[in-house]
Amino acid sequence: MEFDPRMVQNQSNTSLMEQHPHLKTCSRKRASSSSCSPINNLDDGCLMHIFSFLPPIPDRFNTALVCHRWNYLACHPRLWLRVDRSVKDLSEPGVFPSIETAVSASRPGDTILIAAGGVHRVSNIQIKKPICLVGAGELPDDTTLICSRGADSALEFLSTCKLANLTVKAELGCCLLHRKGRLTIDGCILQCETNPLDYLSCPIVSTANSTEVLPLQAKSNGDGVFVSQTRIEGGAKAVLTSGDLSLQRVRVIYARTSLLFWFDVEQM
Repeated sequence: MEFDPRMVQNQSNTSLMEQHPHLKTCSRKRASSSSCSPINNLDDGCLMHIFSFLPPIPDRFNTALVCHRWNYLACHPRLWLRVDRSVKDLSEPGVFPSIETAVSASRPGDTILIAAGGVHRVSNIQIKKPICLVGAGELPDDTTLICSRGADSALEFLSTCKLANLTVKAELGCCLLHRKGRLTIDGCILQCETNPLDYLSCPIVSTANSTEVLPLQAKSNGDGVFVSQTRIEGGAKAVLTSGDLSLQRVRVIYARTSLLFWFDVEQM
């Protein structure tokens, strides 16, 4: 009789499985779908805490497409508030009919996701806490904020904030009024309507003052406006400063149909 080492190996594997039944379970789990990924062993609170570190657009938005559980956690009101005029049931937690009510209900560090489609009317909305406003569309044109004629600005910032993936339009006045804090504008469109009084309008106005000379290491926490990959159209100037901040590091890319700006407004 010939000796076949594979028979010994098969017998040893069989006896090992009989002695340790849990190995069969592990083997089946390993062969199952990716739902057995180690990250899914975390509880909801821990997984939601991890999601909170992701940029809202596109990373956190994309996590909601993975599975039903991730959709529930990634869209949880603890991670962001939503502005959606089409929602009929306003008792749903974290959903608001207007930007003003969402800003009023927000807490420092919140992200407000503004629904795409239609027009959101805004005027002189003061933002006094650090929050992030993000358009929910694929492009900034999909989410439009319009400032009514006669208002000084669409949004007025008195704290560190960020705007992303939004279009803000204004007639006269300005789109964004920066008074204090660090304002970041990323991937937006700022438009002042063309009219004979163009000299009275300006997409960005900053009145911030730095009352004391900051050391180099503290400048990163000082007031300023930081613009990246943003279309700016209309008005007398792209940015007007009446405080002691100055325009720096300007870069412009000529796209096929528009100009994209990168610049900073901060203390010299």
